[in-house]
Amino acid sequence: QWIDSGNRTCPITKLPLSENPSLIPNHALRSLVSNFAHVTPEESSRPRTQQEHSQSQSQALISTLISRSSSNASKLESLSRLVRLTKRDSSIRRKVTESGAVRAALDCVDSGNQVLQEKSLSLLLNLSLEDDNKVGLVADGVIRRIVAVLRVGSPDCKAIAATLLTSLAVVEVNKATIGSYPDAISALVYLLRVGNDRERKESATALYALCSFMDN
Repeated sequence: QWIDSGNRTCPITKLPLSENPSLIPNHALRSLVSNFAHVTPEESSRPRTQQEHSQSQSQALISTLISRSSSNASKLESLSRLVRLTKRDSSIRRKVTESGAVRAALDCVDSGNQVLQEKSLSLLLNLSLEDDNKVGLVADGVIRRIVAVLRVGSPDCKAIAATLLTSLAVVEVNKATIGSYPDAISALVYLLRVGNDRERKESATALYALCSFMDN
């Protein structure tokens, strides 16, 4: 709006901008502003005691997930419950991300245990619903795990992995990063050819999202 009004200076620093400035939408900042400025109807109508209970519960689940001494069964239970909690609660999604649980979830994707893998991918998908998490997940190395799952995971894991790519590709810079990653697009194309109905649908959607970036 500032640019369209004919201004050619930065509104904060007053320094001059180039004649045709190259601007990129800051989805992370927009998400932060939106979360600060608005409370969702679900959150506003829910008793505070229930919110506090969910927050306390999520902290215990996160602690179990990131503990090196936790068994696979304990991690699976924690992942399953965190998937439910993060599906609709933005504040818990942020809490999980800030706690360092992303690294633990990525380790579960690498575990070779298909049940753990599926639940951890579902958790990562929920976390990616936050715009300000999308670039961070890519920086943490989620693309490598997704591509590996697209090649050798179970059908359900492959479908979730493709959906996760679609979610991450909402951010323009991620489209370039995913497209340049070795085998990312070819793995989706392969899934489109040989997958079941769900796998083909999710891989086609991911490819559609990625191909809005010209280099892809």
